[in-house]
Amino acid sequence: MSKKPKFYTAEFKAEAIKQIEENKGNVSETARQLGISMQTLSNWYSKAKSGTLVGTQQYSPELAALLEENKKLKQQLKTAELEREFLKKGSSVLCQRKSVRYACMKQYKDTYPITMMAKLLKVSVSRFYEWLKSGLSQKQIRRNQQTIMVKIAHQETNESYGYIRLSKHLHAQGVQISQYAVRTIKKVNKLFCKRHKRFKRTTNSDHNRPVYKNLLEQKFNVSTPNHAWVSDITYIWTNEGWLYLAASKDLYTKQVVGYSLNERMTAQLVCDALKMAIRNQKPPQGLIVHSDRGSQYCSHVYRNMIEKYDFQGSMSKRGDCFDNAPIESFWGILKNELIHHRTYETREKAKADITKYIELFYNQQRIQKGLDFKTPNQMAEDFYRLAV
Repeated sequence: MSKKPKFYTAEFKAEAIKQIEENKGNVSETARQLGISMQTLSNWYSKAKSGTLVGTQQYSPELAALLEENKKLKQQLKTAELEREFLKKGSSVLCQRKSVRYACMKQYKDTYPITMMAKLLKVSVSRFYEWLKSGLSQKQIRRNQQTIMVKIAHQETNESYGYIRLSKHLHAQGVQISQYAVRTIKKVNKLFCKRHKRFKRTTNSDHNRPVYKNLLEQKFNVSTPNHAWVSDITYIWTNEGWLYLAASKDLYTKQVVGYSLNERMTAQLVCDALKMAIRNQKPPQGLIVHSDRGSQYCSHVYRNMIEKYDFQGSMSKRGDCFDNAPIESFWGILKNELIHHRTYETREKAKADITKYIELFYNQQRIQKGLDFKTPNQMAEDFYRLAV
């Protein structure tokens, strides 16, 4: 039998508050479902309403007062109606023993407020819950807690993980839960992954500039970091116009090692992304730098950089997106998990959001099945730690 957690995160508390709202404001029932103290949950709820609980909506004093006044007026009207309605159904048990009255309350607990029924049937709310809890299994309490944890993890991972990766993510957080449980919770609570949209090619390879030979030939499995990078350009729409993103990805670690964002799709864009990658990784001579045949990658300034660092240039065959599949895959992930679900007012806001996604989520937190459920940064750290 598992022990109840002694520490609750801010995310857990916020989700518990949401569950109170789903239970129509019934704090006692929610506390019972989650297997935590009603007083503890009541304290969280009071803080949430006053705007002092981290992770919940903050209310202004004026709005809080207005909401409270509106709530009281509605409650007064609703209480009178509910009392008359319930007494028609429950009056026959008023003279029965308490267990019968408790059973009546249980029957209608999803329809009428517990405190109202307890008052009309002249029984104690706390005694009713003691009676009710005696029939609630620890298994159900654990499942209620797991449901909140899965909901939190689903949000933390940008709604992008299936049940296998989501269970691995939870295991890494110290949560003991099976893949079957995660799959069931996702299905019951309709926690679906974001849907993919079709990818569009952006670069123009219709030119007469010199190109490099394809050195990879779709052989993307390498044994060390900084052996081969793949590069490409994509675009993001903002209300100020297009924003272009160039990036380089390491084939071993799957890290995005360098990137650049600009309102113009020029040769300087891809050079800046390559410069960042070189600065971050300090790769050896002979590194394969693969791209498509876009005019930016065939420019003199880009080719000069390849020669300056003694790298090996490599390019896809004309019109063959499979030759550059790893970076195309990254574009699909980025757009599916972020871009297609945002509306950017300015290019600067888009830059900040994309940078945060790459640096803080994709490289650092997003586990990948192809990396044995590790993050790109973990792959790099493990390689260099074992190499020492």
